[in-house]
Amino acid sequence: MTKHIRLTTQDMVTTLTFARPEKKNAITQRMYAAMAQAIRDYGEDDGVRAFVITGAGDYFTSGNDLQDFARGTEDGGPPPVVQFLQAISSCEKPIIAAVNGPAIGVGLTMLLHCDLVYAARNATLSAPFVKLGLVPEAASSLLLPKAVGEAVANDIFLTGRALSADEALSFGLVARVFGEDELASEIREIASTVANSAPNSMRRTKSLIRHRGETIAAQMQREGTLFAEQLASPDFAECVAAMMQKRAPVFQ
Repeated sequence: MTKHIRLTTQDMVTTLTFARPEKKNAITQRMYAAMAQAIRDYGEDDGVRAFVITGAGDYFTSGNDLQDFARGTEDGGPPPVVQFLQAISSCEKPIIAAVNGPAIGVGLTMLLHCDLVYAARNATLSAPFVKLGLVPEAASSLLLPKAVGEAVANDIFLTGRALSADEALSFGLVARVFGEDELASEIREIASTVANSAPNSMRRTKSLIRHRGETIAAQMQREGTLFAEQLASPDFAECVAAMMQKRAPVFQ
């Protein structure tokens, strides 16, 4: 377990917290690996009935740590980010997202795999993949248009603009919006309600609502291929260079 993922279990609820506030909770490969392992392990623990995912400090997450991603991974098998996405997509127990601040890139797309999504009033959601020379992931190119309609999905993906919490609520991307000071206590109450419900009923109801696994897996694989190609592209290299040099990217 990396120090940048804080893991706590209380009252049958396991909370995973992005704990890298000095980097706006940007997610590294080690962080993905730790979260994937935790969801797999606690997913098999009868003493855990629900998960909560949230962020420390002012951000939910600013998305992938691009410098870390650019270095790639040396291990065989699926990359840690893929392991994490597969873990949250296939988890049989309810996953609650407490979006405590900006949720950028995968910070937005992972919400499409969470069962209950709540946001603080100051939260924003954005998916600036095109701005980074990348493409969407987490089957979001399939799930977001289904959730909000193709016109809104295009507006989110192709412009990379940030949605306010109230906009996200109106589009159905979050279930409720709470004041910044209320979010933590409201999440505790919701998580307690979920964790104390009949576990088999909860699991089977979730399965009925989300019966779409094969389609999601296929879309994730297609996105993963294109995402890997873009990571090796001049577009992505120019985006990273421009960020480091604090200038606008220039595409050939």
